[in-house]
Amino acid sequence: MTARPSPHEVGRSLLRQLPLLVGLVVLWMFLWNQLTVLSLVSGVVVALLVTRVFFLPPVELSGRFNLGWAVVFLGRFLFDLVVASVEVAWKAVRPAGVRSNAIVAVQLHTRSDFIMTLVAEAVSLVPGSLVVEADRERSILYMHALAVEDADGVEEVRASVLGFEKRIARALGSEDDLRRIAAGVPATDDATTDRSSADVPVNEKRKGVAS
Repeated sequence: MTARPSPHEVGRSLLRQLPLLVGLVVLWMFLWNQLTVLSLVSGVVVALLVTRVFFLPPVELSGRFNLGWAVVFLGRFLFDLVVASVEVAWKAVRPAGVRSNAIVAVQLHTRSDFIMTLVAEAVSLVPGSLVVEADRERSILYMHALAVEDADGVEEVRASVLGFEKRIARALGSEDDLRRIAAGVPATDDATTDRSSADVPVNEKRKGVAS
């Protein structure tokens, strides 16, 4: 029989998972669109239930947090949110309409599942883009982007996603994340995951672009 963890070990485990617990509580309150004592308490209960009962893969945190870069990320995110909302509204009502969309594969630099998840969530919250698939093994996000008509549009989408990755990594990424982003090193060095292979879904989509 395996020994039961001591109260001290349980406390340390909860402390390590505190950022995840806080994130789950915030997400719960956003889902209910309420800032009340009841939503806070129920969020804490649900977060503890999820992390204690259901199996979750281990989330490795870098152990660093830069408040300044976190503010920069939040400010840029709100700016992108407003600008994208106006752009999507205009594209929806303009006479030309939306003539084409695209699926864009974005090769990330970080190996962190946590940062990859934050990037996917942040990008999906901005109107006009949505993560349709995440390749965890190769750290590739497949984005559905609105009104992408040429190769320049594809590169704009890719640059936007990598910008999110850079700002999030500067706020709470590891030194390895920062080094890889600064050097432009992809998350994996396998030959099978170079830029040409990552672009396959984009090329296939652009052969017959559909709304």
